[in-house]
Amino acid sequence: MKKLAIIALAILSFSCKKESQESFGNETQAVAEEKELAPEELGKIIFESKGNCISCHQVDSKTIGPSMQEIAKIYKEKNGNMVAFLKGESEAIVDPSQSALMQANIELTKTFSDKELQGLEAYINSSLK
Repeated sequence: MKKLAIIALAILSFSCKKESQESFGNETQAVAEEKELAPEELGKIIFESKGNCISCHQVDSKTIGPSMQEIAKIYKEKNGNMVAFLKGESEAIVDPSQSALMQANIELTKTFSDKELQGLEAYINSSLK
């Protein structure tokens, strides 16, 4: 009987976790679609929440990863495609030595819609203003 209860709890916890993860991503997209946010606004929401980019990147200072300003500057100078990088379709051009640290995040950003990725790019590029 105890084994059955443990199995039931395990199944319940995994199913709840998946549902909460899916609703979080859908919630961000629903908010953006409902309010028709500008790309920069959508990008900021994703940067600070769904993408969790803010945990490694700050606007004007290097922490774990390069600053938003450095990323935007280098992508502009090298005419790079930030969206392609976030889709996992191109190599890192800002700090290739740290690309291994970014791999888990790339797996996440590969699941983002084109609109979300373009919003992230717009938000990062806005740091140059």
